[in-house]
Amino acid sequence: MSIAGRSADQPVRITLAAADDFDGWRDAARDLIEAGTAPERVVWIVEGGVGDLFGGDAPRPPAAPSFSVLRQFVDLAKAVVCHSDPERFGLLYAMLWKLQGNRKAMEDRADPLLDRLERLAKEVRRDAHKMHAFVRFREVEEEDNKTRFVAWFEPEHHIVRREAGFFVRRFANMRWSILTPELSIHWNGTTLTEGPGATKADAPGGDPLEETWKTYYASVFNPARLKVKAMTKEMPKKYWRNMPESALIAPLIAGARAREVEMIDRSAAEAGMAGALEAERRIEPGGNLRAAWEGLLAEARQCTRCDLYKCGTQTVFGEGPLDAAILFVGEQPGDQEDLAGRPFIGPAGQLFDASLQQAGIDRSQTYVTNAVKHFKFEARGKRRIHSKPDAGEIEACRWWQEQERALIKPPLTVALGATAARSLTGKTVTISRAREAPLTLVDGSECWVTVHPSFLLRIPEEDRKAAERARFVEDLRRIKARADELTA
Repeated sequence: MSIAGRSADQPVRITLAAADDFDGWRDAARDLIEAGTAPERVVWIVEGGVGDLFGGDAPRPPAAPSFSVLRQFVDLAKAVVCHSDPERFGLLYAMLWKLQGNRKAMEDRADPLLDRLERLAKEVRRDAHKMHAFVRFREVEEEDNKTRFVAWFEPEHHIVRREAGFFVRRFANMRWSILTPELSIHWNGTTLTEGPGATKADAPGGDPLEETWKTYYASVFNPARLKVKAMTKEMPKKYWRNMPESALIAPLIAGARAREVEMIDRSAAEAGMAGALEAERRIEPGGNLRAAWEGLLAEARQCTRCDLYKCGTQTVFGEGPLDAAILFVGEQPGDQEDLAGRPFIGPAGQLFDASLQQAGIDRSQTYVTNAVKHFKFEARGKRRIHSKPDAGEIEACRWWQEQERALIKPPLTVALGATAARSLTGKTVTISRAREAPLTLVDGSECWVTVHPSFLLRIPEEDRKAAERARFVEDLRRIKARADELTA
């Protein structure tokens, strides 16, 4: 990163090292703020981009004293920097300039600048979500007779470095490469390296595992849960050409309604429900939401994704209306929930219900679930004492929570505690910071974070317990007000 400018009247040119150079932008923005350089005087350039506009680069001045920046803005900037919009660096600097005069500028939802930045960040997060979902590795043999898995992907934004850590964590024991037009990343099991961009011709065309995968994909396809518009929105056709199962999508869609009617016929004959057959047939393809949820519940009851199924009595799934405007996610079932098979009915659940009532929220109109569906505990005599789920268990069970949210599509999701927040966001969240403003999930919906009711039960001092309880109720009131706004 370099800074160039000749006088107080001339524009200042900032040259950044890469299209996603957040560190370079941050350092330059800090120096510009300290120098009192107004946004309209700054021109931001990515190295190798538009060329020399105002003469040769000048040496960067000595580092200026640091100043505090809201964490909320830093998180926003890290996402926006990865967007392909050529104005992103200037927009971020204009927002930072505004924050120096008004620390509450990030709370102004009517500000067009903030709105545009948040839309850019949302588009980056959606692109990252697509990368997580649609990268398909193909097996190749290397010269050292070792196996490497290679994938080709075409992101819309500069997200490859940002998302590399996801693939390292997910495929830590594999040797893999992800090739993209801008750059490539390679993992050898211990070290992540970068390489130049590639073309699709550099990626393998297929491997022996693909036929097995396509057979599995076709076998698990459920016509009763098909929503074509939703599917093509979440999985745009531009990604189909890189996915082996995409060749099956068109014929599976074409036969979906026939298979759905066949399933209804068979169920009706077996259960003696002939009178309900005609009503079921009138359901539009993909409209059978209740059946889809019941199918998901049946699958969850057989879950063995982690070892917790060996401990708990049963899977404790979510409950509530499937058109709920608010979806609550807790940590895991407790002793009473494990025995009854229902979430939030123990001491913490009773406190939760009372707090909801104080906040004016009808629990029967919300959907309530947990990040982890089995009870993890330590046996102490005849008692079973709650044990906090670890990161692996949260990640293994995250799939179920994601399926629940995908079916219900709540405008607003509430994370009750750090475990729930981690399950929803995929990263560690500090409750005290996250309570200040809603987070945006990968599907674009809002996530509000507050404490878990069990936290209130563990506070020994009565005055502090009362204060924290009041704050929890106030959180719930704000959540209700926001849900009302989103569904108005």
